[in-house]
Amino acid sequence: MKRVLSGLLFIVLAATLIVSCGGTGGASKGVEFIMGNGAEPQTLDPSKIQGVPEHHIYMALFEGLVGYDPKTSLATPGLAESWTVNPAGDQITFKLRKANWSDGTKITAQTVVDSWIRTLDPATASEYAYMVTMVIKGSNEFNTGKAGKESVAIRAVDDSTFQCDLLGPMPYAVDMMAHYAFAVLPMHVINAKGDDWIKKENFVSNGPFKLLEWKPQESLIVVKNDKYWNSKNVALTKITFLPIDDNLTAYNKYKAGEMDWDSGVPLDLIDEVKLRPDYQVSPQVATYYYIFNMTRKPFTDVRVRKALAMALDMQELVDKVTKGGQLATSSMVPTMAGYTPAKGVTFNVEEARKLLAEAGFPGGKGFPKVPVIYNTSSGHKKIAEWVQENWKKNLGIEVTLANQEWTTFLDTRSNAHDFFIARAGWVGDYLDPNTFLDMFIIGSGNNDGLYANTEYDALVKKAATMKPGAERMAVLQQAEALLITKDQAVIPFYHYVSQDMIDLTKWQGWYPNPLGAHEWKTIAPKK
Repeated sequence: MKRVLSGLLFIVLAATLIVSCGGTGGASKGVEFIMGNGAEPQTLDPSKIQGVPEHHIYMALFEGLVGYDPKTSLATPGLAESWTVNPAGDQITFKLRKANWSDGTKITAQTVVDSWIRTLDPATASEYAYMVTMVIKGSNEFNTGKAGKESVAIRAVDDSTFQCDLLGPMPYAVDMMAHYAFAVLPMHVINAKGDDWIKKENFVSNGPFKLLEWKPQESLIVVKNDKYWNSKNVALTKITFLPIDDNLTAYNKYKAGEMDWDSGVPLDLIDEVKLRPDYQVSPQVATYYYIFNMTRKPFTDVRVRKALAMALDMQELVDKVTKGGQLATSSMVPTMAGYTPAKGVTFNVEEARKLLAEAGFPGGKGFPKVPVIYNTSSGHKKIAEWVQENWKKNLGIEVTLANQEWTTFLDTRSNAHDFFIARAGWVGDYLDPNTFLDMFIIGSGNNDGLYANTEYDALVKKAATMKPGAERMAVLQQAEALLITKDQAVIPFYHYVSQDMIDLTKWQGWYPNPLGAHEWKTIAPKK
C-alpha cells in the first residue's frame, strides 16, 4: 500500500484522544486526537506522497471514489455512492454523490478525470502512478510519454457519472482505488497556484477534515470539515499530527496517559507490552524485507544475493528479536484466499558459504564493506544489528549500518536508488497478491532495487488480464517464484502482525483489519 515506516508494524504512530472539558462529552465539546505520526510528512500532495505517515494525513484530508471498510479493508462508498461493473468485468461506472471542496467548489466527474490525468502526467513524477497504469487502459502509454492524455480510458459521462475501462477483468480494481494513487484533487486550486497549492493559505480538501496549521518538524493540525458530505457523523473535531519517530517516547507517553493509541511498541519492552490488557494484536497483510540494488556489484551476482538470504535464520529473528508474533517467511506475498505463496530459500549456512565462495568471496574474503540503510526506528536498528552479526558469523562478511531520517531515507532508496542494501516494508493496498508483485515490474515507481526481468513482467501483466480463479493465482505464483527463488531480488524476513495499544472499552469505530487502514471518520468515544 505504502512504504512502511515502523520496524514492527506498517505504521509508527502514537495517538492521543482528548475530550474537551473531561469525560467522553460530545461533538459540541470537542474531541481531539493528538497523533505521533512517525515522521515529518514529505508533502501533502496525494500525487507525490509515498509513505504511511503521509497516508494517515491523506485519509483525514481527502476522500477518493472509495474508502476502506474499517473491519474488512474492502472498498466502501466514498465520493462515489455506488458503482457497477459490466458483464465482461473490464469497465466500472461510478455514481458520484453531491459533494464539495472545503471552499465550497463543486466536485464533478470531470474533477476525477483531471485528477487522475494529473497523477499520470510524466511531468508530475508520481511514484505511485504505476498503480494506475496497472489497471486503467491506455494509462501506461500516457505515463511513459508514448501517447497523449486522450489515450487514458477514463471519462465523465455527466457531472455525476465517472467511467473507466480496465486492462482486463480485474477483481481487485475497486478495492485498489481506495489508495491515494487514485486521489481526487482540487484541480481548480492546483491550476491557479501550482506547487504552492499545498500551502496552508491555499489548501482545500474534500475529506472529513481540513488543514488548520502546519508547522514543519513541530505539528500538523486538521479540524472538522463542515463542507464534508457526511460531516454530521464525524465525531472527532481536531487531529494534531506530531512527527515522533521514537517508539520508546511514544510508548512512555501512552503509559503516562497522554495517548490513547500507540502503535509501534519498542522491541526492548515487547514482553511487558504483551501483558497489558489494552495490547491489540492481529494478522497483517504485510511483509518486512531487505532489497538489493540490482545494478551494483557484488549484488549483480545472484549467488551473492542467495548466500546472504540463506545466512539468516528468520525464525530466530521473530523468536528472539521482534517477539511480537510475526510470522517468519521466505515468501514475499502473505497467504491469501485462493493463493499459496511461492517459497524462497531457507536458512542453510553450508550452502550459503558454498555460493559465496563460487561468487569469488571464500570465507567472505574480498567482500566489500557496504552499508545497509534503514530509516530511524529502534526496531529497524535491532533487526539490522542482528543481520550484521549473522552475516559476520555465518559468512565472514562485514557490513556497516546507516540510519537515515524518513524523508532522507525515501530520497536515498526510492528516488536516487543510491544504496547497496536497504530495509523495506510493504502493506498491501488491497487483498490480492498483485499488490505485492506489481511494484517489481520494470519502471514501477516502487521498484527501488531496479529489478529487471521481462519474463516476470509478462507474468504479472498476464495475470492482470485473467479472470479470477486458480489459473490466475498460478500465474502470480510463477512470478513470485522468479522474484524470490530464481532471482532473489529481495530477502523476505517476516509477515507483520498489527500491534496496537488502545483501550477498546473506551473507543469505538476502531477495528483490527487486514490492511491496518483506520478511517478517521469512524473513530469516536464509546457511548
